[in-house]
Amino acid sequence: MQPFVHLHVHSQYSLLDGQASIARLVDKAMKDGMKALALTDHGVMYGVKDFVNYISKKNAPVKTKIKKIENELKALQGKSSAEDIGSLELELKNTLEIEQKNLFKPIIGCECYLARRDRFQQNDKIDSSGWHLVLLAKNFKGYQNLIKIVSKSWTEGFYYRPRIDKELLEKYSEGLIVSSACLGGEISRKVDNGEIEEAEEAVKWYKSVFGDDYYLELQRHKTNRPDADATTYVKQERVNKEVIKIAEKLNVKVIATNDVHFVNEEDADADDRLICLSTGRDFDDESRMRYSKQEWLKTTAEMNQVF
Repeated sequence: MQPFVHLHVHSQYSLLDGQASIARLVDKAMKDGMKALALTDHGVMYGVKDFVNYISKKNAPVKTKIKKIENELKALQGKSSAEDIGSLELELKNTLEIEQKNLFKPIIGCECYLARRDRFQQNDKIDSSGWHLVLLAKNFKGYQNLIKIVSKSWTEGFYYRPRIDKELLEKYSEGLIVSSACLGGEISRKVDNGEIEEAEEAVKWYKSVFGDDYYLELQRHKTNRPDADATTYVKQERVNKEVIKIAEKLNVKVIATNDVHFVNEEDADADDRLICLSTGRDFDDESRMRYSKQEWLKTTAEMNQVF
């Protein structure tokens, strides 16, 4: 079974959209044996402090062990190079390496709204939303740049939603990992519209800016529930085939994700009601927006089965 890390995750900080608490997300991922988890709330970074602090708390016992081993290694320095000392040092270094791998890693990100024109145009219907795009901080510089991008999406680009644009991506590209996001992303939308050449040109642009840190994203939300949206999976499968072709043609790496909005499968109905609040529609309105109800934090085994 292939190890797995969720890189597309919405918490309750994706207001009226995500239904999952930070603690429950992290606890489930750690219990499943995952080594890391990303937080990519819609257009905001409100949850980052809660996310990092909670993971730091969960990592505390491991950090204590690491500190103890480091102190023991330091105490060995300056002592004679007897064979038993060398053997003990090697053992401590091996133990330290194991414990360091036991640390759970928070990956700080955001699923941004990319303006279809630019962030300053705020007049027409085309400007009222934006393509989805997942940004992840690769390092501290990336974290700083992510903060700048998200802040400017609110102070300069807000029009119905906080929007970024490609000018910001070019200016603050350093230290960021980018993926093409869900069916709401630029590449998926263009592929779904039959605009394959336009999709390829867009991929070339992202690759020119982010290089090997740009990824094409695949999702598979197959559902058999009669009260869920079954059209999403059909569209995903159609789009995925073309995305894989583009990835192979342009030598871009592909990642598998699940569009996480709640923690467990049984939370789907509660999230369904949350969407009703978000869209202002009655629960018994048959024409209202529905999700596939596959948007839970699936385990490593479940994700291996899905893909």
